Amino acid sequence: MVWTYSGVRPLYDDGANSATAATRDYVLSMDDTGGAPLLNVFGGKITTYRKLAEAAMARMTGFFPEMSGDWTASTSLPGGDFPVDGVGELVSGLLRDFSFLDQPWAVRLVRTYGTQARGVLGSARSKGDMGREFAATVTGAEIDWMIQNEWVQTADDYLWRRTKLGLKFTPEQAGDLDGYISRSLAQQAQSGTG
Repeated sequence: MVWTYSGVRPLYDDGANSATAATRDYVLSMDDTGGAPLLNVFGGKITTYRKLAEAAMARMTGFFPEMSGDWTASTSLPGGDFPVDGVGELVSGLLRDFSFLDQPWAVRLVRTYGTQARGVLGSARSKGDMGREFAATVTGAEIDWMIQNEWVQTADDYLWRRTKLGLKFTPEQAGDLDGYISRSLAQQAQSGTG
């Protein structure tokens, strides 16, 4: 199987004569005629996502007053509530408290989930407590956590959109994972917990 990935920057058409002359800033356009507001975001850069989010919420303040103010600079992303140089300490803590982990597994969990890695591991005391192992240290417990907390719906959703671990899964392993996720979601729907 051959894969390719491309990063594309959408630029706002500001009338510039060439793409290199077009603005790299974001442009917000609000349509609040006819019910629910529709905010369109054009352009921007991933490195300015916090400022863009604050500008977007400022435009929406009339509809969501409880979410006003510039608060993103002091708020961590989920699992990111640790110092920039704290990865080693998080990995060491996981290795100490979950003796069945090896170094690469603990590092992967910290790089993927940050401080939420402990939630993924839960009360596991052995590798067997993590449920089925699919490949590349991905277990049933981790997938269950992703379904509940990150709303994963398919193997592709987890393997490519969330983690890029599809690079380490064979097509058969990805198919097994997809079946597991489908069955888990069906069980949730049937029991009314989804």
